Amino acid sequence: MSRAPDNRDSGDNMRYVNGMRGSAVAVVVASAALAVAGCQPGGGSADTGADGVTPSGAVSSAASSSTPGAPKPGSSASTPSGPSTPSASRPASSAPGASAPSSSAPAPGGSAATCSAGSLKATARQAAVRPAGTGTGAAVVEFTNVSGRTCVLKGHPTVAGAGNGSPEMNVPLTVKPTGAAAPVKVAPEGKAWVKLTFVQVQGEADGYCVSGSAPVVYPTMVVRLPGSGAHQVALDDGQFAECDDTVTVTAVSTVRPS
Repeated sequence: MSRAPDNRDSGDNMRYVNGMRGSAVAVVVASAALAVAGCQPGGGSADTGADGVTPSGAVSSAASSSTPGAPKPGSSASTPSGPSTPSASRPASSAPGASAPSSSAPAPGGSAATCSAGSLKATARQAAVRPAGTGTGAAVVEFTNVSGRTCVLKGHPTVAGAGNGSPEMNVPLTVKPTGAAAPVKVAPEGKAWVKLTFVQVQGEADGYCVSGSAPVVYPTMVVRLPGSGAHQVALDDGQFAECDDTVTVTAVSTVRPS
């Protein structure tokens, strides 16, 4: 006699099959969720550091493809190119050998600037040719161009007697200019001169002045050239002894006076 099918066995089998199907579906869903999470930004990459910042010199391919044209750290894209580079924006005149003269320097073929006070070094000595007497008689003042460019001196100087350290406390002398004045160019380390001829002191000891006034002695003289400042000079041997506070001066010249 055959046994009828047990409905309880059939129900168990169905529950087992359904359970297996549910587990498979759960696995598929879980796998899909992980795959989607891995595709999201910030999902992590071997190229990123612990804080999520791309290390210098290493950029992930995802970042490169998602931001077209973005410069990579350490790459040549971070350097301006084209017209913004110095070689492209530099005027042709700035090339070596073709530079324009600076505003402080004379243009080629143009006139040189007047020598400034700071560009000159002044010294003085007693002149070899001088009036007879016992005073200084005459002195030659020498101006040396200590700057790096040619400059111009011009005109007759003014002269004042002064102490050693007090050029502002001076006594202006009456100046009698002699000779024509013309601008002279003085090259770097070049020299120019003026000659000062005083009213000579006569006699021995303290001496005397022919005019009847008393002789005057100045440790230094302040010599000022037009546009080139005042220069305090002392004789390399002795002091300036003169009469009447009057001096005859030559114009500045590149010819050394005697």
